[in-house]
Amino acid sequence: MLRHALIAAGLFALPLAAVPLASLPTPVHAQEAVVAVPDPESLFTSPDPVLNRNKQAALHIVKDLLECGHWDKADQYLTPAYHQHNPMVPSGRDTVVHFFTQVVKVQPKACPAHMATPVAAVTAEGDRVVVSMVRTLKDPKNPGKTYTTTWFDMWRFVDGKADEHWDGATLADAAP
Repeated sequence: MLRHALIAAGLFALPLAAVPLASLPTPVHAQEAVVAVPDPESLFTSPDPVLNRNKQAALHIVKDLLECGHWDKADQYLTPAYHQHNPMVPSGRDTVVHFFTQVVKVQPKACPAHMATPVAAVTAEGDRVVVSMVRTLKDPKNPGKTYTTTWFDMWRFVDGKADEHWDGATLADAAP
């Protein structure tokens, strides 16, 4: 239906980001919720040994570091240089550890047998792994409702450790 509306408006050939949302005939809302897979750990494997090693490191970054707060294990999964593209956290493994343990004050907790992070997909290609997660946000137009979207983390690996990181964070995410 959106495709037909874009064709009728003569906008189909344009990249979707170039189409002003106000020009669309109906409000744009996701028609289907983003859903996590029931067994996210199963996505962090590959028959390719290098991709498997990198996916396993990504699993431990998500579960051990981010979910469980075991930042004392960061040297197992992050290089010392750890190049950071998140605008709120400086580069370097030590500064990332400091950010989570001293600024955000994450306390370590027991890791469950299975990760709780709602993962929708994991993709690995070359030296990169992308983890797509379900993110639930409040609907700004209807405060009593929420909607789902996709959050991502992407890492570039060197010798099985994350050396570079990207995500969707903006400075607006840090605003109170």
